[in-house]
Amino acid sequence: MYFEVQGRREPDAQTILLSSGLGGSGAYWAPQMEMLEQHFRVVIYDHRGTGRTGGAVPANGGISAMADDVLEIASQLNLETFHFMGHALGGLIGLDLALRKPGLLDSLVLINAWSKADAHSGRCFDTRISLLENSGVEAFVKAQPLFLYPAIWMSENAERLAKDDAHGVTHFQGRDNVLRRIAALRAFDVDDRLGEIGNRTLVVAAKDDLLVPYTRSTRLAEGLPNAELFMLDEGAHAVNITDATGFNVGLEKFLLTPKSI
Repeated sequence: MYFEVQGRREPDAQTILLSSGLGGSGAYWAPQMEMLEQHFRVVIYDHRGTGRTGGAVPANGGISAMADDVLEIASQLNLETFHFMGHALGGLIGLDLALRKPGLLDSLVLINAWSKADAHSGRCFDTRISLLENSGVEAFVKAQPLFLYPAIWMSENAERLAKDDAHGVTHFQGRDNVLRRIAALRAFDVDDRLGEIGNRTLVVAAKDDLLVPYTRSTRLAEGLPNAELFMLDEGAHAVNITDATGFNVGLEKFLLTPKSI
């Protein structure tokens, strides 16, 4: 597993581990790094099958296999506990960890995640798979921003998106890896087990998310016994990028609020 450790280096510094979504890149969290590095030892990583980790996503194992990769990183760093923040698929990894290893997690941050995939999200995934299978990698990559960002943000960031498209094609994770990762997140279902997760949790959602209806996040907030909901009106699926300032303010407040006894 490829990972990086940034931010505070004091022996008693708290650690936060960040897990991105389907793209799998640790670089996804760039808008949060400056704020987080002031307070935490920050660990970012590239998911198995993506980026600098590379390799193949296991045919079986689903989200739990991806959570095992996080446990491998935690073991290498000798982490006894850590905060965990996950976006979409990364959030599912966090939920899996909370069910299997609750004592490891100081807190949990879930961004546009879900306990069970919504049928609308399934329609979006079917569309993306069809583009990949029938139109190729370039079409798949070029469509990706439509599911991530608000229209006005895309209009104002056309040059950035063109660079992202070129990078996405050059570093495409591979057909089988994409299909296996989508299959894993579609199969994930812990809806009946949310009550077992007692970790303090921040559930973040954007009302204009095209890919994941915000009602999936309200379900998480209602089902998790120790959760609070942070709902933004705009920002879409990648709200931590498109409204980094608003997102970071809410995140910092949550992470720096002392645990209740």
